[in-house]
Amino acid sequence: PYICTADQTALLPLHINKTDRLDTPSKPRRSICSTHCAYLLGSRVLQKALKMAESLDSMDIQPSEEVSNGAEGQTAISETQNPKKSSDAGSESDSDDSDDEAQETLRIETLEMELSNNPTNYDSHVQYIRALRKNGNIEKLRQAREAMNALFPLSPAMWQEWTKDEASLTSGPETFPAIEKLYERGIVDYLSVSLWCDYLNFVQEYDPSIRECSPAGILKARNLFERALTAAGLHVPEGSKIWKAYREFEQAMFNTIDETDTEAREKQVLRIRNIFHRQLSVPLLDLSSTLLVYKAWEVEQGNVLDVNSSNLDEISSHVASAYRKALEMLNARGHLEEQISRQDAPDSERIQQFMAYLKLEQSFGDPARVQILYERAITEFPISSDLWLDYTCYMDKTLKTASIVRDVYSRATKNCPWIGELWVRYLLSLERGRASEDEIFAVFEKSLQCTFSSFDEYLDVFLTRVDGLRRRISLAGQVEDALDYSVIRDTFQRASDYLSPHLKNTDSLLRMHTYWAHLESSLGKDLVAARGVWESLLKISGSMLEAWQGYIAMEIEMGRINEARTLYKRCYSKRFSGTGSEDICHSWLRFEREFGTLEDFDHAAQKLTPRLEELRLFRLQQESKNISASTDQKENSFKKSTREKRKPASNITDEQPSAKRQKDATQNPRKAYGNDKAQIKNSAEAVKVDGVKVHDGKPDGAKENETKDLTPEKPKKYTDQCTAFISNLGSEVNYEDLRGFFSDGGIIAIRILHDKNTGKSRGLAYVDFSDDAHLAAAVAKNKQMLLGKKLSIVRSDPKQSKKRESVGRSTPIEHGHADRKTGTVEESALDTSKGTKGLHAQSANQRRGDDSVQLKGKNTFAVPRMVRTLGWSSINKPKTEGTEEGEDLKPKSNDEFRKMFLKS
Repeated sequence: PYICTADQTALLPLHINKTDRLDTPSKPRRSICSTHCAYLLGSRVLQKALKMAESLDSMDIQPSEEVSNGAEGQTAISETQNPKKSSDAGSESDSDDSDDEAQETLRIETLEMELSNNPTNYDSHVQYIRALRKNGNIEKLRQAREAMNALFPLSPAMWQEWTKDEASLTSGPETFPAIEKLYERGIVDYLSVSLWCDYLNFVQEYDPSIRECSPAGILKARNLFERALTAAGLHVPEGSKIWKAYREFEQAMFNTIDETDTEAREKQVLRIRNIFHRQLSVPLLDLSSTLLVYKAWEVEQGNVLDVNSSNLDEISSHVASAYRKALEMLNARGHLEEQISRQDAPDSERIQQFMAYLKLEQSFGDPARVQILYERAITEFPISSDLWLDYTCYMDKTLKTASIVRDVYSRATKNCPWIGELWVRYLLSLERGRASEDEIFAVFEKSLQCTFSSFDEYLDVFLTRVDGLRRRISLAGQVEDALDYSVIRDTFQRASDYLSPHLKNTDSLLRMHTYWAHLESSLGKDLVAARGVWESLLKISGSMLEAWQGYIAMEIEMGRINEARTLYKRCYSKRFSGTGSEDICHSWLRFEREFGTLEDFDHAAQKLTPRLEELRLFRLQQESKNISASTDQKENSFKKSTREKRKPASNITDEQPSAKRQKDATQNPRKAYGNDKAQIKNSAEAVKVDGVKVHDGKPDGAKENETKDLTPEKPKKYTDQCTAFISNLGSEVNYEDLRGFFSDGGIIAIRILHDKNTGKSRGLAYVDFSDDAHLAAAVAKNKQMLLGKKLSIVRSDPKQSKKRESVGRSTPIEHGHADRKTGTVEESALDTSKGTKGLHAQSANQRRGDDSVQLKGKNTFAVPRMVRTLGWSSINKPKTEGTEEGEDLKPKSNDEFRKMFLKS
C-alpha cells in the first residue's frame, strides 16, 4: 500500500503498476491522497493523477488488500467493470479540465501584469501565490513567495504552507538545511506558537544528529527549545505547548539512557524536574493541570504524592510559593485575556483592550512579559501603526540590545511602510547601534521608495539622514568609515529637487534651506555655496519675508555688512503678505542704526520714506474698500430685516377683531402709528452705527448699572467738527490706551471701529475733543508709536459727510468716514416716513433763494441751541433791538425764543 508523504497515513486503494508518470526514476514513488492534496503540488496535480489512473487499462488497476468494503474500492471496481463508461466520463472531464486550465493561465498572466505595474500590492501577491500553487508550477511558486517576502512579512499560515510544500516535494538529508532556513525566517516575522511547534517537530524528525541522539544533536535541540521558550514560553493561552514538547523531548532522552548508568539517569531526572518547576512558576492557562501532571511524574520517580489533589503541602516550599505567585498573576490577567480573545468584538475595541493589558504589564516592570504581549498584539493587528509606534518606543526606552531593537524596527517598517516616523526612528536606532554606513544607507534608500501621507514626512527622513551624516563627519577620528561633506550636499540636493515643487512658500522648505546653508558655511567652509543655497530658495519662494530675513541674518552673522545692505536694497520694494512690506523697511532702518554710517542711514531713510507712505495709503484704501463693502451689506440686511419685521406686525393687526381695533383707535388714535414709526427709525439708526463702539469716558461698571429706557432714543449726533481720525491701531489697543496716549486731555468721546462678524478691532478710531487746541495737540502726535504700531493721526473732515446728505446715502471717502453716519440729519433724510416732508422743505428753501439754509428737523426746538434758526442768513441777519451782532450765536432759553417769535 502507498503511504501519504504528508503524515504517513493510508491512501486510496489505487495502484499504478505499469507506468507511474507522477514519479521520476531518481525519486521514490509517491501515492495520491485526496485528503492531503494540499501537501502535494496542489489540487490540479491530484486531478490529473486521478484521471490518469482512471484512463489506464482495467487490468492495471486493483483494489488494495488493506481496504475492504470501502466506497473508494467499490468505485474503482465498478469503473473497472465498465471501461466504456469510464472512458466517456474521462473525455468529458478532460474537456472541462482544459477550460479550467485556460482560465487559470489567463488569471496567472493577469496577476503577473498587475504585480509588474504595482509590486507593493499585497492582495495581488497572495492571489498570485494561490493561483500558482493550484496550477502546480513549482519554480514560479518559489519565486513568487520569495518576491513577496522581500516586500512584506508572511503570515504564520503562509510560512507553514510553504514549509510543508517543500517538505512534501523533496526528501532526504540534503533538503533539510533549506527547509530549516525557511522555518528560521518564518519565526522572525510574527509570534506563532504553532509555527514553533512545527519547527521543533521537524528538527527532531529530520535532523540526522538529533535522530542519532549525538551530543551535538541533543545540545542543538535543547538550544532550540530554549529559544522557543524565550520567544513564546510566556504566551498565556498557548505557551504550555512548548513546555510540554520540551518535557517530552527530555523524557525521550531519558528513555535512551541505559538503566545501568544511574548517574546519567539521575541527572536527566533533575533536568526534567527543573523544567516542571520553571513551568509551574509561569502564569499559563493550564497551570492547575500542569501541577497534577507534575505530581504524577513524581510518583513515577518513586515519590509518594496524591496525584488527584491540588494540595501544595506535598511538594517543596519554593515550588509551592512560585506556583501561588503564578496563580495570582494569572487571576489578575484573566479578565484581560478573555477580552483580547473575543473574536466577535470589533478590532478597535480589541486594540484598546490590548493597550490596557500592556499598561498593566508595564506597571509590573517585567520587559519579557511586556515584549511578548506586544508580539501577540501585532500578530493579531499587523498593520496597526499605533501599536508599532508604541512598541518601538518602549523598546528604545527599555532594551539596550541593538540587534533586538533593530529587528523590531525592520519588521515595523515592513508592516507599516507608509509611516514616516517609523523610518526616522529606524535610522536613529541604527546609528545608536553603531551600524555601518552601508546598512544605514540601504535603509534610507528603502524609505524613499515608500509612499507617505505628507511631504513633511519625507523631509523628516531627509533631515534625519543629514543629522546622522553630520554627526559621523564631526566624529571623523572616532569612526572607521569617515565620510566626506559632499555626501551631505548630495542629500540636500536630492531633497530640494524632490520637495521644492511641493513645499513652495512653506516654513518646512525654509527650515531645510536654512539648515543646508548653515552646514555649507560651518562644516563645508564654503560661503559661496551657502549663498547659492539662499539664492536657490529665493528663486522658489522669493515672496517669503522669512527667506530674505534668513539670508540677511547669515550675512550679518558672517560680518558681511555690505552684502546684507545689498539684500535690503533688493527686497525693500517687494510686496510681502500681511505687514511684511513695512516690517522689512523698518528692519533696514534698524540695521543702518546698528551697523551703518550716518550717510547710510540717510540714504536708507530717503528710500524708505516714500515707500512707507505709499504702503500707508495702500492700507487705507484697502480698509476703505472693506468698510464700504461692510456698509452696503449692513444696509441690505437692514432692508431685509425691516420687511421681515413689518410682516408679522401687519398680520397681528389683521388677526385682531374689528371691535378691538376700534377700541384701540378711540383710546389712542396715534399710538399704533407712532410706535411702528419709532421702531422702524430706531432699527435704521441702530444698523447705521453697527460696528462702532463709543466710549464717553464713563467707567464700564457705571455703564452697566445704568437703567436702559424701553422707549426708542435718538442716536447720538457726531458732526466731526473737532474730531481726530486715527488709523494703523494695533488690535489690542483699547479705550484706556488711547486716553493715555492723548494725555493732554480735552477728550469728549472715543469711538473704535470693530468688525461686526469677529468683534475684533479694525485698527481705526475717532476721538472727539472739546476744542481746536486739544485737537491740534493730538494731530501733532502723528507718526508716534503706540504698543508697537506707528499711528496715523489726521483731522476728520465733515464736509464729505454734508455732501452725502444731499445724495441720501453714504459713499466711501477719505480717512475711512464711509462707515460712520453724521447723525439725525442724515438719518432723517434716509427715513422713508419723512422723505416727503424733507423734499417739500428743500423746495421751499430754494424758492427763498437762500442756499445756506438747511433743514434741522421738524421744528427749531428739536435742534441744539447752537444751531441757527430758520430764516437766518449771512447776508440778511434778523436782529432785534438792543442786540449786538455776535449775541445770536449764544445759547437761548425757551423764554427768549418765545419772546423772539412774539416780536416777529
